[in-house]
Amino acid sequence: MRASHLTWFKSSYSGTSSNCVEVAHVPTGFRTSSYRQGRSQNCVEVADTPGASAVRDTRNRHLGALLFDSAEWRAFLSATKHDTL
Repeated sequence: MRASHLTWFKSSYSGTSSNCVEVAHVPTGFRTSSYRQGRSQNCVEVADTPGASAVRDTRNRHLGALLFDSAEWRAFLSATKHDTL
């Protein structure tokens, strides 16, 4: 799923300003990242969609998720694995 295939709407937090935030619901289930360390509550959840991955904070699910297209997500994972961030 590409970001262009999502239904976007103006966030209620944008107010009347022309500088607004748009959000979209990611229609998929999230799973706990395999990079979670032990029983730590500090981890992220990932949802894979066709063409993109959504990431959210496990402890703050209500704040939403960030959507990365597949190329961006693969580059991030590669940099993380090779400790090149």
